[in-house]
Amino acid sequence: MTLTIHQASVPVFVQGLKGLKGVLAKAAAHVEARKLDPDSLLKARLFPDMFPLLRQAQIATDFAKGCCARLAGEEVPAWDDVETSFEELIARVDRAIAYVEGLDLAKFDNAEDRDITLVRRGETSVVKGLAYLQGQAQPNFFFHLTTAYAILRHNGVEIGKRDFLGAA
Repeated sequence: MTLTIHQASVPVFVQGLKGLKGVLAKAAAHVEARKLDPDSLLKARLFPDMFPLLRQAQIATDFAKGCCARLAGEEVPAWDDVETSFEELIARVDRAIAYVEGLDLAKFDNAEDRDITLVRRGETSVVKGLAYLQGQAQPNFFFHLTTAYAILRHNGVEIGKRDFLGAA
């Protein structure tokens, strides 16, 4: 059996995003139950030079939608980073899930060999689809998912490995 690049990308991103949605929902409930200021978690960081929870979740959604769009040969949708609440952040995750799941399966044909052009800090590079997925997009996606999870766990939100993994 051959694994397609669609199978190696879309379901993986969707599962991770569902896990993120779940931990964000638990964080919102944690804040509500304890009568905390939501910003105490949304702006929490593991270390001063790291992004806060809010930005970690935004970046995770950006990697999921960006990678899948590029692999499908689509223009990456630009989303403003305007979320300021758990509800808005969860809605962004839902939007990312819907976008990724809504991409046409046929557009992923031969995506492993597709040239992916990336522009970072004014520098342009071109990589093949499979190398981009495995070496850049998924590692970055999981870094930001893990960091978001760690921020919440460090701040007392009762979440565990099953929450992180989401529904398989």
